[in-house]
Amino acid sequence: MDRPPPPAGREQRLLRNARREGLLILIAWAVALAWTTVGGWFGGYRRDPAAMGTVLGIPDWVFWCVAVPWGLCVVFAVWFCFGFMADDDLGRDRDEGEHHA
Repeated sequence: MDRPPPPAGREQRLLRNARREGLLILIAWAVALAWTTVGGWFGGYRRDPAAMGTVLGIPDWVFWCVAVPWGLCVVFAVWFCFGFMADDDLGRDRDEGEHHA
């Protein structure tokens, strides 16, 4: 049985970059999920309501467990898209040079 030809170097670079970027997104998502759920559980459900304060007019646990992680996720997404994500050349389309009348 014939073995398939080894993938081109460009394809390996694309796969490596995609895996690296996907892993980083997954880690960021998991950290934000853990922060929100664990922080919300202890900050909102496991506290005496009389001891809850406010930050910018909202309950402090909502600010620290929802608004802050979401805001950091927005900052992370902007950094990720404009500073980290690789802009790899995907090659030419098969019919890129053809003009249909």
